[in-house]
Amino acid sequence: MKNKRLYIILAVIGIILLIPLVAMQFTEAVNWSLLDFIAAGLLLLATGFMLEIILRKVKSTKFRIAICLALLILFILIWTELAVGIFGTPLAGS
Repeated sequence: MKNKRLYIILAVIGIILLIPLVAMQFTEAVNWSLLDFIAAGLLLLATGFMLEIILRKVKSTKFRIAICLALLILFILIWTELAVGIFGTPLAGS
């Protein structure tokens, strides 16, 4: 069962990365470079594997939920920063 979850993680990452790849074929609004796919893949892979480690090692349901929620929030913050750069962009002229 443990290896089955790892295969599921890899399959989900592949499906998620197919979304922008397919969208690029139909619209100019999505314009990812190879580096974008690599960064997204690494971020998704790290998050997926960390979730797997948490599920394997942490026995308390409350701690599992808390740690997984914190990890998902961190993932969303990093993804948002990489997508639009809202946290680290200095204002012009300051």
